[in-house]
Amino acid sequence: MLCVQQLSVTGRRDDLLPPTSLEAARGELLLIQGPRQDQRTALALALSGRMRPSSGSVSWDGSARIKTLRQASSVVDSPGVNEPEQHLSVRDLVTEDLALVPRRHRGAPRSTPWLQLNNFEDLAGLWTEQLPPGRRIELLTALALANPDTDLLVVDSPDRHSGDAADWLPRLAMLAHDAGRPLAVVATVTRIPEGWTGPYAVIGNAVRQADEPHADNAATGEHRAEPYETLLPETEDAK
Repeated sequence: MLCVQQLSVTGRRDDLLPPTSLEAARGELLLIQGPRQDQRTALALALSGRMRPSSGSVSWDGSARIKTLRQASSVVDSPGVNEPEQHLSVRDLVTEDLALVPRRHRGAPRSTPWLQLNNFEDLAGLWTEQLPPGRRIELLTALALANPDTDLLVVDSPDRHSGDAADWLPRLAMLAHDAGRPLAVVATVTRIPEGWTGPYAVIGNAVRQADEPHADNAATGEHRAEPYETLLPETEDAK
């Protein structure tokens, strides 16, 4: 389980990420609403151990170690971080992403067999900028899950590619509820889709709690995690 308490990141002028608390369990899709792209991206990176928070805590299965969080998580399509470059072909994208899978889990990073095996042959000749929104999220999540260590999938702003939630929501829900490989799936979004009845949170939902440092954690049901470790340089195996 992912457990986050009063997580915040201080920016140059204002909070890059205001205090936010949430929980996400395996077999669950959690949507997190935030109107600002920079806040959504900061949260995605902090949830996956790629950005050190200014305050608060984040833990995975009871551990707040950066290495544990990084090895268990994958960030998908984060703007300015790991979104596919527009000039990149799908074949090259697949080759590059497979090369990031830890050595102990991969063979030769060949794109053609992987595309065939995962039913993406129709995309092989496209540039990444040509990918339809639905197929884009299918491809990028499949690449993230090529690493069998991934138990936590953090998808950054999938709704920026399409105003229709049907282009991304069913895919993320299917991955979360897959009995063969139940994942904790978290997606940051501009707004919660109409009709969504699953769990959701809002960026900045713990601002009041952060202003009251002497609040009783037991009374509010908060989880006190271990102190957050210093962010370590990201290595190939940590990805």
